[in-house]
Amino acid sequence: MTNNTTGKNNVVVPAARQALTQMKNEIATELGMSNYETMDKGTLTARQNGYVGGYMVKRLIEQAERGMSGTTR
Repeated sequence: MTNNTTGKNNVVVPAARQALTQMKNEIATELGMSNYETMDKGTLTARQNGYVGGYMVKRLIEQAERGMSGTTR
């Protein structure tokens, strides 16, 4: 099976792209990486980039769990 999207981050719900970008920038700022949006990601360590992605996943899971349980924040 051939996958022509290798190396791309495809958003399943295109309308969510802006919200995901905003979340990524907020998390990076919380982690002390101001101007993450314009920053050259190649100058960051794998750990720094991994923290941003990891915290995004953690936050998305928390939001999904809240949504499933019917509670807010």
